[in-house]
Amino acid sequence: MTTVLQAKERSDFRNSSLRQLREEGNIPAVVYGTKIDNKSVYINSADLIKTIRENGRNGIISLDINGSKHEVILSDYQQDPLRNEIIHADFRAVDMSSEINAEVRLVLVGDAEGVKAGGVMQQPVHAVTITAKPDQIPSSIEVDVTNLQIGENLTIADITSGGDYQINDDPEEVIVSILPPKQVDEIDSGAQQEGGSPENEEGGEAKPGEK
Repeated sequence: MTTVLQAKERSDFRNSSLRQLREEGNIPAVVYGTKIDNKSVYINSADLIKTIRENGRNGIISLDINGSKHEVILSDYQQDPLRNEIIHADFRAVDMSSEINAEVRLVLVGDAEGVKAGGVMQQPVHAVTITAKPDQIPSSIEVDVTNLQIGENLTIADITSGGDYQINDDPEEVIVSILPPKQVDEIDSGAQQEGGSPENEEGGEAKPGEK
């Protein structure tokens, strides 16, 4: 069942008006799409947060603008970094029968064997772009890292699709890897290795602490 979110049109764009809206517990927003004229609206902040929690970040919302309902997704939002509150939202009106692009976050699940062995996990990619019909967009995509060993990595190609969508990112892009544990004495061991190689003799003349 699609969640209904109430919205009201706004015509006053002065900063003082926006400030008053927020003080009253509302969020200024914009609705746009191919089959709707851009509309400036405002919604109740508590209602939006509740909708996101119940529906997910990419869930379909029935936005009721003064009695006229539109199927939308929350395409973007802005937050106050100090208060951690949403201060503006963008809603995209969608055609339920047409595919769209959306960004979906990656969630790592499982305890990696490589981390248990002392390795350090790195996750350079936290979201992917997918193409799917609006009602097929997942709120997140899980990536199982349980069997990942030290020195191994997972790429976009390793993601197991659990739904009817296509991932658009480079299949070879690394999303998570397990690095070897850092050596505390790596500088000293490096100097010893250099001392045993004739071609590195010049570089080995510098002693620890010298510039």
